[in-house]
Amino acid sequence: MSLINTTVKPFNATAYHNGKFVPVSDQDLKGKWSVFVFYPADFTFVCPTELGDLADNYAEFKKLGVEIYGVSTDTHFTHKAWHDTSDTIAKVQYPLVGDPTATLARNFEVLIEEEGLALRGTFVIDPEGKIKVLEVHDNGIGRDAKELLRKVQAAQYVASHPGEVCPAKWTPGEKTLAPSLDLVGKI
Repeated sequence: MSLINTTVKPFNATAYHNGKFVPVSDQDLKGKWSVFVFYPADFTFVCPTELGDLADNYAEFKKLGVEIYGVSTDTHFTHKAWHDTSDTIAKVQYPLVGDPTATLARNFEVLIEEEGLALRGTFVIDPEGKIKVLEVHDNGIGRDAKELLRKVQAAQYVASHPGEVCPAKWTPGEKTLAPSLDLVGKI
């Protein structure tokens, strides 16, 4: 069964955010768009390139009212240490959530049990706490923040325009589709 359109399960965690340890829970997701970006571990190789890319594009997500949460099975203490020692991670202004019990990784079905690490999983969550986009792939393949931004824009558009859908490569301002009998076989 897919997690699409399911509600995020209740959770409580601690994040490193803007120089502080802060609580994060499922309640923080209510009323706004959120993106959860799971990654295997701090102090690794592909992970800082992804988190840095998200940091470089964070302002664009914020303009859309979106909060990003970076999540790994490391502790919030490890996130702070990484933030303090890596120039790339020092750019991160969004919360880095510790998941040492792997509760979140299990809830989002990205945990590699035998390793205690998460797969690279990306989840776009609507203001009602429902998962609208999910992408999970092998840990050797990095993600692209601009493509994620496009997916968020499409999810927000579809949510605010019932009866319309976004075709492949859609970007804001481009034509959408209104599924109907008249379109069958004509695309």
